[in-house]
Amino acid sequence: MTEPGGDRVSQAVIAGEWLRIGVTGFGGPPAHIAQLRRLCVEQRHWLSPEEFEDGIAATSLLPGPTSTQLAIFCGWRLRGTRGALVAGVCFILPGLVIVLGLAALFLASHPPRWLRGVAAGAGAGVPAVAVAAALGFLPASWRRVRGARGRQARWAAYLAAGIACVAVAGQYLVAVLLACGLIETAVQRPALTRPRGGPPGLLPLAAALPAAGGVGALAWVALKVGGLSFGGGFVIIPLMQHDAVNAYHWMTSAQFLNAVALGQVTPGPAVLTVSVVGYAAWGVRGGLLAALVAFAPSFAFIIAGARHFDRLRRSAHAQAFLTGAGACAIGGIGGAAVPLALGLSHLWQAGITALAAAWLIGLRRGVVSALAGGGALGAIAALAHAPLL
Repeated sequence: MTEPGGDRVSQAVIAGEWLRIGVTGFGGPPAHIAQLRRLCVEQRHWLSPEEFEDGIAATSLLPGPTSTQLAIFCGWRLRGTRGALVAGVCFILPGLVIVLGLAALFLASHPPRWLRGVAAGAGAGVPAVAVAAALGFLPASWRRVRGARGRQARWAAYLAAGIACVAVAGQYLVAVLLACGLIETAVQRPALTRPRGGPPGLLPLAAALPAAGGVGALAWVALKVGGLSFGGGFVIIPLMQHDAVNAYHWMTSAQFLNAVALGQVTPGPAVLTVSVVGYAAWGVRGGLLAALVAFAPSFAFIIAGARHFDRLRRSAHAQAFLTGAGACAIGGIGGAAVPLALGLSHLWQAGITALAAAWLIGLRRGVVSALAGGGALGAIAALAHAPLL
């Protein structure tokens, strides 16, 4: 990877363009990537198509939100470290402000009945979002192992491990993700059963830290979301659910469904869901802390490692690790639909879940429209005096 391009683009221009994407970036990572490609490659010609594709390929190998890391990477290519910081902050900030504002409304002590209906309806669509996301990730992950029977069998086992972990002990998903990645690395490279300086030391940490409480617990949850989530934005759902609802009781199951829905329907990265969890735990300060901790690894990965992306892409170890961890993450995403569905309280919500599944999986329509439609139906149900929490 070549060095960044010096001063060819002003920081003011970067701030303005990335703020625009942060405000208009509805639709999740595919929409963000398309907007960045249109700006940096097609309109301004700041990056060549090859440079942009290399950025996508390299960031897809990293844990954390891929589209956020790509936004930071594009800023790094234009103005180095300062460009990366400006681009990342401006991409994240609009969604963060909107999410925290909506969290204050949805998590208020006595929100209006129609707003409670919107929350219940949008939340009812979230289990379908989890299943649709997992199904969307399956083909690319399967292509990694296609044609090799041993790898296919292990891939299926990693997938099943993710599903089982979320269903039985979701707090250990990080440990299981890392274990699956390390097992696949060891199998593919028998001479390197324990890669130097890598994730093994995180395994006991991942199991032990959730026992702590207070602000440290919130920081740890956010760190798992931003620094240890192989599989992108959707894998944060099973990572957060156990801690936010069961371990620390920061929010109810219904409120967690609302948090996930807010992260999906607002512009910017879906990882901003963690800010809603932070708000539920510690108010605005908690929301800001959760966002800071969750996105810090993405900045660190790009600023410290972007010049080494070529080596990362060629690394057989990285590819093997992602084969195992990625399959497990997909299983975790799909498996999260079960505890999410169990968080629904009323029969009419199950109808919205079924409609959302038909919209997303059957008709292959967008997440934002599915959740917005669920929210509208929820408001109608509330005005018709359907039962609410």
